[in-house]
Amino acid sequence: MRRHLNTIYVTSEDAWVRKDGANIVVEIDGAERGRAPIHMIGAIVCFTRAGMSPALMAACAEAGVSVSFLTPHGRFQARVEGPRTGNVLLRRAQYRAADDPALAVPFARSVVAAKAANQRTVIRRALRDHGDRLDPAMRAVLEEAELRLGDCARRAMFNDDIASLRGIEGEAALCYFSGFNGLIRVPDPALMFGGRSRRPALDRINALLNFLYALLGHDCRSALESVGLDPQVGLLHADRPGRASLALDLIEEFRPVIADRLALSLVNRRQLGASDFVIDEGGAITLTDPARRTVLEAWTERKKEELRHPFLGETVTLGLVPHVQAQLLARHLRGDLDGYPPFVWK
Repeated sequence: MRRHLNTIYVTSEDAWVRKDGANIVVEIDGAERGRAPIHMIGAIVCFTRAGMSPALMAACAEAGVSVSFLTPHGRFQARVEGPRTGNVLLRRAQYRAADDPALAVPFARSVVAAKAANQRTVIRRALRDHGDRLDPAMRAVLEEAELRLGDCARRAMFNDDIASLRGIEGEAALCYFSGFNGLIRVPDPALMFGGRSRRPALDRINALLNFLYALLGHDCRSALESVGLDPQVGLLHADRPGRASLALDLIEEFRPVIADRLALSLVNRRQLGASDFVIDEGGAITLTDPARRTVLEAWTERKKEELRHPFLGETVTLGLVPHVQAQLLARHLRGDLDGYPPFVWK
């Protein structure tokens, strides 16, 4: 089983990241603020224009440590990595599956059904734990959403058309987010959810979700590359220049479980409030620097939580689940598994 390696998140604008022997060192204004052995690190993610020494970039490329540069709001900018590894036969199998609907549909079907089922579980848990405190109208909305998401999951499992599966995925997302306000238990109008808005985020909850989705996307892309798959060529999402379509495929199963639940926990536990967001002149909303650090700390702790994998029957950390699913997808494409077993959260 793969080890759960740490990720270094750099958020300070004046940071300088360098190599010192076999260590990664982070300095701010010339003073050392952190140090870690390279062999204990799986990735470095910079959310600023932080400088990085060429020697460290070369060492990370050689050691298989990915280095990603994102904007402070989580938009992907660039990635530094070493020579592409992995079995070329596996990639050829992936490309054949992407071009053949008969091979792509079973995977796409599993992903869409698992996403809808996991969204239903998020709502079901909220109804179980807090349903008696909900406004009756909102409780009815959530109960209806739970039923419709179950129907979406069932219809996805018996669908053989990629376009139809994409439509079911969109229907499930619309249904799920229609009741998202009912999952927010903080009575602050500034923290109301106004429907999904990606970039720019038009409310605070969307700004938080977008940031968490960017973190999750980075982890899914790294997981796919670690098993030798091409993250650009998707089986559910259509190919598009500059888009990691297979990483977007993989992320769908985990959005409700890892990202959405963490966003709700941060808000409902009042770890984040309205003052932790900034509204620019155009109306776009982003996290403040201290809030971003709070989210990254919570994200790191969340990934350390353990659960029993529904297919393997083994205990793994939540942060390793994308790597496990990437391995299962690789085994499926190689013909070692008859189907792709999606991650369904109980």
